[in-house]
Amino acid sequence: MANDGELDLNSLNDDDLVQQMHDDLYDGLKEEIEESVRILLKRGWAPYDVLTKALVEGMRIVGIDFRDGILFVPEVLLAANAMKAGMFILRPLLAETGAPKVGKMVIGTVKGDIHDIGKNLVSMMMEGAGFEVVDLGINNPVEKYMAAIEEHNPDILGMSALLTTTMPYMKVVIDALVEKGVRQDYVVLVGGAPLNEAFANSIGADSYCRDAAVAVETAKQYMAKRQGSAMAARA
Repeated sequence: MANDGELDLNSLNDDDLVQQMHDDLYDGLKEEIEESVRILLKRGWAPYDVLTKALVEGMRIVGIDFRDGILFVPEVLLAANAMKAGMFILRPLLAETGAPKVGKMVIGTVKGDIHDIGKNLVSMMMEGAGFEVVDLGINNPVEKYMAAIEEHNPDILGMSALLTTTMPYMKVVIDALVEKGVRQDYVVLVGGAPLNEAFANSIGADSYCRDAAVAVETAKQYMAKRQGSAMAARA
């Protein structure tokens, strides 16, 4: 690695290496992230610490600059891709150690709509924030959402639409949850270019998320509330 005056990641102490990982994530450097994850694991770091202190914290910084218009979608996709490469190494180890998850989300683009860049970005950023994400892809009928909810029992359901003609389908899914008597069991977040807060309210969603950074912040807030009420119930 240390050829041509390149930085030898092995030579950095733990704190400097984590700092370097934040920078490398920001710059979307996949190989460097993979190498750094392996170095920290070799040094005896717990997989959960590598995830939270290096990857999640790095993506949090990316998320803030994305929200503030300093970074744009292509850069964030690169950062998320680098994060995914690190996650690929950590995932089996996290499963073994039973590491805590922030929460679980089922997400998909609604029926009739095949746009997925925004949705993919939300999926990646949510994973980067420590959520378990089940991505249903595009063009999802209500039956597919309901089956996924039943199978995975998520905390959050995310729906995306980019066409004004497919937006109303989100209400079909929410109505199906109401009909089954399970609407209160899930936080429903919706997003996509033509949507707004008024629309989200009118269909009975919990929140409209303008972009992926807002989706992560909103999801975290709801999870904190849920965990708070679960704690209160136990007390």
